[in-house]
Amino acid sequence: PGAAPLVTPPPPPLPALRTSALVEVEAYLCLLGTQLLLDAKLYDAAARLSALAVGRILKVNQRSLDPVSAKLWAAFSRAHELAGRFAEIRSVLLGAHRTACLHHNTLGQVVLLNLLLRNYVHHALYDQADKLVAKSAFPESAPNTQLARYLYYLGRIKAVQLDYSEAYSCLVQAQRKAPQRTAVGFRIAVVKLSSIVQLLMGEIPPRATFQQPQLTRALEPYVAIAQSVRKGDLAAFQGAMERHGASLSADGNHSLIVRLRQNVIRAGLRNVNLAYTRIALDDVRAKLQMDSPEDAEGIVAKAIHDGVIEAQIDKGARVLVAKEVADLYSTLEPQAAFHKRTTFCLNVHNDAVKAMAFPPDSAKADLEEEEAKRKERLREEAELAQSLAEEEEEEGF
Repeated sequence: PGAAPLVTPPPPPLPALRTSALVEVEAYLCLLGTQLLLDAKLYDAAARLSALAVGRILKVNQRSLDPVSAKLWAAFSRAHELAGRFAEIRSVLLGAHRTACLHHNTLGQVVLLNLLLRNYVHHALYDQADKLVAKSAFPESAPNTQLARYLYYLGRIKAVQLDYSEAYSCLVQAQRKAPQRTAVGFRIAVVKLSSIVQLLMGEIPPRATFQQPQLTRALEPYVAIAQSVRKGDLAAFQGAMERHGASLSADGNHSLIVRLRQNVIRAGLRNVNLAYTRIALDDVRAKLQMDSPEDAEGIVAKAIHDGVIEAQIDKGARVLVAKEVADLYSTLEPQAAFHKRTTFCLNVHNDAVKAMAFPPDSAKADLEEEEAKRKERLREEAELAQSLAEEEEEEGF
């Protein structure tokens, strides 16, 4: 009889495909593709690819996708910004932020909130940005990098709205939260804005601010502006504005620096008031390089009304008469400076307490177990000592 034909066993069934893994891999590959297109300066192609990718991830709700989706949203926003279509995606970002809040996606919330603030600031929509900040809560568990960006945008919004003290506080915290060895571009932007806000507050930034490593060359225009404000030299200020106008406009700080003209005039008036006890208004106009004596008289009168200088105007003789300089420590200025420093130290302390790392629940269970063992050991030692004492008493009898 012939041999029985060999029967080939059927192949084993293929394992079921995991849809979640495919979505994560797909999102990651789209992220890499978008970055490659951005590096190649193919901004329109990068915008189309990232739009397809975010449309795909919006249909999925799983926490394992959150880190990749956050980076993908950032690439999506950057691609459209470079492609000149930044305003078109504002409604998409708002919808994605609302979805992230409903899904309790913390990382997505903070990234999308910063992207929306960047969008509003880029188009000078500061009122809408302020409303967004007022109606949205920034999660406390957000990474420091995202918190630094949020504080930077918040500081810029407050500076435009003339709230300089709050703006400076936000920018100082952004400098502290930012990486100290990397993110040089971000640190340069923060230092530029904070120096302008300090000048608008009537303070002169310390020289060490402009002498930080890796920042010196980029801060040269702002050094010239700060020196002209400190000296009260209006001609030097206007010259610095003309020389570095393109750089200041590229930084988005030109409109804020224009406001410094009044500060330059006030600083010059303060210097004149300290140098002369009596000076004609025509000489004041010449020293401050103003257009007419009437402008000089109006600015001097406003400076006296605001308390910038202690003087009075003799209208008959058209002379500025300086008053005797009072003792600084008899005013409230030392108290205000002390309060400001105390508030800063308290904020640092509160931030440090919030950033403290506590052991997880598993470690707490271990600590409770160790504490129970310790109490048991102490009880056994006490019983042993008591039994030894009883034996000694029996031997004594």
